[in-house]
Amino acid sequence: MARLLPQDTRGILRARTGLERFQVERIAPPEALAPFVEFFWVLHWDLRGRAPHRQKVLTRPNVHMTFTNYWTGKETRGRIVGVVRDEFVEEIAGDGRVVGVGFRPGGFRPFAGGPVSALTGRMVGVDEVFGAAGRALAAEIFATDGADDAVARLAEFLTGLRPEDDPSIGRAARIVERIAALPALVRVDELAADVGLSARGLQRLFHEYVGIGPKWVIRRYRMLEAAGRAEAGTPVDWAGLAAELGYTDQAHFTRDFTAAVGTPPARYAREAGADGAAGKIDV
Repeated sequence: MARLLPQDTRGILRARTGLERFQVERIAPPEALAPFVEFFWVLHWDLRGRAPHRQKVLTRPNVHMTFTNYWTGKETRGRIVGVVRDEFVEEIAGDGRVVGVGFRPGGFRPFAGGPVSALTGRMVGVDEVFGAAGRALAAEIFATDGADDAVARLAEFLTGLRPEDDPSIGRAARIVERIAALPALVRVDELAADVGLSARGLQRLFHEYVGIGPKWVIRRYRMLEAAGRAEAGTPVDWAGLAAELGYTDQAHFTRDFTAAVGTPPARYAREAGADGAAGKIDV
């Protein structure tokens, strides 16, 4: 039986609104895929008779492979989504389902057959990486009525490819986990020294395995932390949070947040349904 993982809404902007319109579940990978896969996921919605919904996401440094049946129920789309540097927005309408797999940072390298950075900022058909087998997989996944069966088929497909574990996969994933755990981390050279690599060696590792540089990952996890605080429903001391995240001044934090999220932090907190009005920031 598939093991559900705890809900994780980090990066789903205005998650309260979004989760009124769609449901998402995360499923743990089987043991054989755990070195490569962080989670499988299923998104489903029924907006028949309601307006379409556009959902913005602050992405993380994961490659995803997704299989989407359009809301018409007549079309199937299978794609691989590299790390998204900038804004990521999807629109859903009618009713439909997405079955996906989120690879660990570094975990797509054995499947990619080359540097993961070749996929960064791109969405490609599954056939571009997996050929006719990828197209057949898409058809099989949406020939199944149940999401559990679809996830099982996707896991079976990936396991059957017999990906080779590589110590650099685990190393890349652990470094990303360290960045996520240290939101005040600012400098790439400090991170490199902390993990026992030169700055250039760290850059090469991320280019080959993660798909994007460590500087982007550091910035993104700072913004994920800030957005999570804004949506938490408790007052936020914005000046204190800026300092906690390693910013030398509040204005710089505000600019970065607004660029990433599209709204200044105090306004975002109000719009997201949280009481985050404490602090003196332009709203």
